[in-house]
Amino acid sequence: MDEAMHERRTRKRLQTRQTISDVATRLFFERGFDRVTIDEIATAADVGRMTVFNHFPRKEDMFFDREGEIRDTAFAAIRERDAGTSPVQALRILAYRLIEAPDPPFPLFCGTDQFVETALASESLKARARQMRDDFVRALATTLADSVGCAHDDANAHLAAGLIAAAWTVAFLQAHQTVLRTQDAAAANRTFLTLIDRGTAGVEAALADTAYV
Repeated sequence: MDEAMHERRTRKRLQTRQTISDVATRLFFERGFDRVTIDEIATAADVGRMTVFNHFPRKEDMFFDREGEIRDTAFAAIRERDAGTSPVQALRILAYRLIEAPDPPFPLFCGTDQFVETALASESLKARARQMRDDFVRALATTLADSVGCAHDDANAHLAAGLIAAAWTVAFLQAHQTVLRTQDAAAANRTFLTLIDRGTAGVEAALADTAYV
């Protein structure tokens, strides 16, 4: 297979995946995650049932289809941080960057109310979110350890990863509540960054005298 044909097939595959994801998201928002079937998604996307599963092994993966990008963004912030910037501070800087110069895949508190409310209304989505969080914490601990030349089983790396994930989760959910209550994205941004700052300070206090801060 020549390179041009490979690129066309890759592009077509990515387009099909995005179409399935977009259709699924629309249906989830309209009817609720648990009320939508795979067959209905396949029909609406004009693809076969097996095509859906080829791109998304589980229905929940269609809802959380940006998970890989979120991981990549967080881990790149650590790996590509400036000299003299600690791994923990690199993630605080990322939070500010996402607010000041929003990345299209991660709009945070602008138009995300349906996403959060749909997730909170489904027990299967909440269970999947908890599983993803646990997976993320383990992967983050590995990335943190690598970034300072420590072993992957370093207890401090796992402590840092757990505390960071907890701080970001609380910051995001509280900011979401702020925007629901006030309809003010700027207020939500301030809530988010205030909690990120406090969470970062807590991580730094807990990890004092380690390479992570």
